[in-house]
Amino acid sequence: MSKKVAILQSNYIPWKGYFDLLNSVDDFILYDEVQYTKNDWRNRNRVKTAQGVQWLTIPVRQERLAQKISETKVSDSNWHTRHWRTLAQAYARAPYFEQYRPEIEKLYAPDEVNLSFINQRFIRAVAGWLGVQTRLHSSADFTVDGDQTARLVQLVQAVGGTEYVSGPAAGAYLDVEQFARAGIALTWMSYERYPEYSQLHGPFEHRVSVLDLLLNVGPAARRYMLSFPESRSA
Repeated sequence: MSKKVAILQSNYIPWKGYFDLLNSVDDFILYDEVQYTKNDWRNRNRVKTAQGVQWLTIPVRQERLAQKISETKVSDSNWHTRHWRTLAQAYARAPYFEQYRPEIEKLYAPDEVNLSFINQRFIRAVAGWLGVQTRLHSSADFTVDGDQTARLVQLVQAVGGTEYVSGPAAGAYLDVEQFARAGIALTWMSYERYPEYSQLHGPFEHRVSVLDLLLNVGPAARRYMLSFPESRSA
């Protein structure tokens, strides 16, 4: 029986495509035992505000170039207050803001300083709201070595996977032959043809945090994604 696996670094309040990939597999490995990269999605994402699309960035310390995502710490203890205030102002008039407000506000607790743990807290919460049943793992629980592709192959094997589902950007660096030699099928996720939904603040924008979708359409969010039965019957 086929067992699908995806492997991706944790992102801060990711966009809906991240959760479509998560929902498309049986096991999803959060790959935070790799180098932290600046100006990436690890510690920031975008939301729509009355002033336009705005970045929400968690300030972090990068003490060395080879620092892992799992080793990255917050550098400003007040970031959570600022982010929650921005979200509350931007989405106060969204139809489902009050429904999700208590749970989202709870996620912005000041008790965590590790970036990976903060990201995972949001990812697990959103996955729960969307009804995603995929098993989540941390790459820290496995020992791998070799080049970039070899590590991915070993992680897939570690959870008994037979098929690796990759995001489209990975085509630039994946060694396809390594998957073939390991007997692992390789398939590619597509993020094309997302439907639009009722959205606040100007022209429609797909590449914003999944919170935008949830706060605007609530339980109907799955209809506006690609991997759920509701989207195929809409």
